[in-house]
Amino acid sequence: MVMAQADSDHFAHIRRMRDNRFPHEIASILPGEFFVSADPMIVYTVLGSCISACIRDPIARVGGMNHFMLPEPKEGGYDSWGESTRYGSYAMESLINGILKRGGLKSRLEVKLFGAGKIYEGNIDVGARNVDWVREYLRAEGLMPVKTDLGDVYPRKVYYFTESGRVLLKRIERLKNRTIADREAEYAETMRSMTQQPAEDVTLF
Repeated sequence: MVMAQADSDHFAHIRRMRDNRFPHEIASILPGEFFVSADPMIVYTVLGSCISACIRDPIARVGGMNHFMLPEPKEGGYDSWGESTRYGSYAMESLINGILKRGGLKSRLEVKLFGAGKIYEGNIDVGARNVDWVREYLRAEGLMPVKTDLGDVYPRKVYYFTESGRVLLKRIERLKNRTIADREAEYAETMRSMTQQPAEDVTLF
């Protein structure tokens, strides 16, 4: 109960909900957020060009998910927010450390990756850049994903069961849903306005 209370306090900003189709409470995360639980939970998000890593220790039954839009801050750039989980470099570190702090071991971690759809017109493929970065990050950390569903042109809804590692994935028809692209574009604009990096460093689309 002490750990459950600690988790609740640490992730108090994360929206929780119930769905009669599922046995556990659902934590809904947005771009720039992550969630870890030592109790059975479901973590839900909707991905466009962003990536979510779903990671757990199957022995300790601790797991969680992140949701990031950019690989890492540009070298020499100044981020007025400081380290932020909107960057993959910090999102991955935060998620993994959150699991280790709750009894997980790095050598046992099971990693699944989702997202990186090319949901915007034009030549810039933000999702592909995210894929290249996260694969290299995992390689450097000695981790190998056991399941990936990355790329293509569609957004995804992801439900991740932290205890079992089960994933429910729904691919969304691109032409029927502009909400995800609009939300990511708005989030990117917020990031641009909150940083003192040159505009071209954070303009994604």
